[in-house]
Amino acid sequence: MKLTGAQIIVKLLEEYGIKMVAGIPGGSILPLYDELNRSSVRHVLVRQEQAAGFIAQGISRSTGKVAVCMATSGPGAMNLLTAIADARCDSVPIIAITGQVNTYLIGTDAFQEADTFGLSFPITKHSVMVKTPEELMHAIPEAFTIALNGRPGPVLIDVPRDVQAKEIEIDDGVWKDLLMKISSGDAGKEYLKKDASVKFHISAKDMAEKLAKAGELIAKAKKPVLYCGGGCNSFEAADGIGKFLKNYSMPVVTSLMGLGCVPESSAEFIGMLGMHGSYAANVAIHDSDLVIAAGVRFDDRATGLVSQFCPNAEIIHIDIDAAEIEKIMATSVSIVADVESVFPALAQLIEEKKIKSDESWLKKIQTLKKGNDSINLGRATTDGANPREIISKTPEYAEKAGISSDDLIVTTDVGQHQMWAAQYYPVEKPRSFLTSGSLGTMGFGLPAAIGAALVNPDKRVVCYSGDGSIMMNVQEMATLCELNLPVTIIVFQNGTLGMVYQQQKYLFKKNYSASVFDRVPDLLSIAKGFGLEVIDGDADPQWYLKAFDSKRPNKPCFVRISVDPEETVLPFVPGGKANIDAIMN
Repeated sequence: MKLTGAQIIVKLLEEYGIKMVAGIPGGSILPLYDELNRSSVRHVLVRQEQAAGFIAQGISRSTGKVAVCMATSGPGAMNLLTAIADARCDSVPIIAITGQVNTYLIGTDAFQEADTFGLSFPITKHSVMVKTPEELMHAIPEAFTIALNGRPGPVLIDVPRDVQAKEIEIDDGVWKDLLMKISSGDAGKEYLKKDASVKFHISAKDMAEKLAKAGELIAKAKKPVLYCGGGCNSFEAADGIGKFLKNYSMPVVTSLMGLGCVPESSAEFIGMLGMHGSYAANVAIHDSDLVIAAGVRFDDRATGLVSQFCPNAEIIHIDIDAAEIEKIMATSVSIVADVESVFPALAQLIEEKKIKSDESWLKKIQTLKKGNDSINLGRATTDGANPREIISKTPEYAEKAGISSDDLIVTTDVGQHQMWAAQYYPVEKPRSFLTSGSLGTMGFGLPAAIGAALVNPDKRVVCYSGDGSIMMNVQEMATLCELNLPVTIIVFQNGTLGMVYQQQKYLFKKNYSASVFDRVPDLLSIAKGFGLEVIDGDADPQWYLKAFDSKRPNKPCFVRISVDPEETVLPFVPGGKANIDAIMN
């Protein structure tokens, strides 16, 4: 059989079950787009390539599956790099396929030529530039394997235009064998065999020994805390953690990326910890004598001053990535494995050993939580909108408008609204709260919401943003309207770069340098101009009845709510301080 490089790419994407890709065509990727238009794969045309990467993230973060985005060479691929770096930082499995100038032009400073491979290498889990169509038969299966195996992450495949266009003869048996390997899940595993330096798991013997040691530490602990990160944010991991907590009840705190692995309504859930974490969560960690850290990497925003993070605690660290073990915090027991495998085993061990938890410790932290989680913490005025209240009541608002709170997925941009959402939105399950964590990329929220809505047609996606972040990818309102997706954008407008303004307020003696907008745009007119239904939350106290109207489930809309610029996100831990030394007023 004869296939071009572009046909090989598209047919393999179809075999891997890819239903849609996001991107923008350009000269160096046109052969692939020519073939894509004849395939079963739906293309989502964005207005800027960065948004294509974030749409892929919205798909992947909400489903746990690999998603694909595309861009042409030069500026197209470079626009995509921010979203790729964001995926790397938050361990999101996406595949970026970029066009490149013809192989014979590489290195000549040809039109729209850039070293995409070199630029992407530090910010991907794996990058490759293929030189022949034959290489695609290995590169694409490897990309899917690498993206998902172990700690997930982004993979970039750079494909010169002439490689896409060139036709080659492929033996029918070889092709059938490849498709059989894909269907069985064996394709691409050659990479894992040759990359012996990557350690994803420990031996069964070591696992048994480490579990036994962990059991001993848990048995003697008086003030244990379970600290969950992004590695716990899957339904499989949440199920295992639930079984563990059923056998051994203890306070649970999470990082920003871990929100949802334990329901907010759970008695054990204390809150997010760190720079803007709850006071009770930070105190629990500080006072603990044992921390079970699962799927976390002890990020600086979570730990604050490392030496004061959990100064009197022993640490059991569970993570799929061996490179994260002992990188920041010394551990008593380290288990290199996926969380999904470890917690059911720990639950069984605790049940067999009849290890009992101390309920008084949990009750103490619960009491601390009740006394310090005020919805008015950081409130600037009794007049006007309280963004914390609006966020916390969003599920209630949706219910009043006829949409079940179980049918909501939340995305956020980055800034004050993001932290308010992390603090006050009641996240009840995994993959329902999507946010840019480690890289903190403004402009993430809207395209991520589009991606989540594309693959969750029965859900209503709520995108929280600010007037700084929303302008970063405002052009994707056109994409949203074109697709007519069930997305409600809620923008808290305060005329500032809110988080920068807040830090200048507390740390730079109110020297507001480049954080206040001289001219405030009419966001309602902008959104209306793109074709969105607009709702002025300032003028209509029951704005939510329109924003979540169940009679028009697929109608996207835009809500603007004015917020006092003096509203702050508290608690706030200044850099270099311990989490327990947070600013509280």
